[in-house]
Amino acid sequence: MYNGLVAGLQRQACFASVRIGLYDSVKQFYTDAAGGKTNVLIRIAAGVTTGGCAVVCAQPTDVVKVRMQAQNNSDAKAVKRYTGALQAYRKIFLEEGLRGLWKGTLPNITRNAVVNASELVAYDMIKEQILKRNLLQDQFPCHFMSAFGAGFITTCVASPVDVVKTRFMNSGQGKYKGVIDCALTMFKEGGPIAFYKGFTPNFIRLGSWNICMFVFFEQLKRLCVVANERRRN
Repeated sequence: MYNGLVAGLQRQACFASVRIGLYDSVKQFYTDAAGGKTNVLIRIAAGVTTGGCAVVCAQPTDVVKVRMQAQNNSDAKAVKRYTGALQAYRKIFLEEGLRGLWKGTLPNITRNAVVNASELVAYDMIKEQILKRNLLQDQFPCHFMSAFGAGFITTCVASPVDVVKTRFMNSGQGKYKGVIDCALTMFKEGGPIAFYKGFTPNFIRLGSWNICMFVFFEQLKRLCVVANERRRN
């Protein structure tokens, strides 16, 4: 159940700090370039930009995480490909070179650009509408509902890309000619529904992740603002 946990934590440390930490700054940069007006396209552009940049930094950790999660630990006699995260980095590098550690970067950039834009833009806009209509105050219930909605929207939008990315990254060398070949093969084998395989667990994962991430993020922002005000006083 916890296969790839160490690599997953390493991935979040690299990935989340870039995609979330830079989102507001990149959004402001695009807003200034567009004449000071923020709209949906600017938010999407900011989400796609930070999501893509984060993948470039965190791709090796994602490759290791996916491969370790795919290992079958139920059979005690089976020989494991990887015994730990550090050993996995070393083995992949020695057997496949740097290209192995960055395998699937293109589909991962596509996936995470979509996920990042969906999560951040959906959360941003849902929260904005809740506050604008005075449905809730800028407190935990508002953050919770916005994050839950963002998780559902993200799952609907990103599931096809996520399924293709995982299958391609976990494939043996030479099994697919490329990402498009992998997607076409999946479509021929299972039709459109193949791209939404595992939707429920994916929604549970993304929904719970979004709630935790945005709720804690809002609290950290609030603590930083309070600390900054105390320094000035």
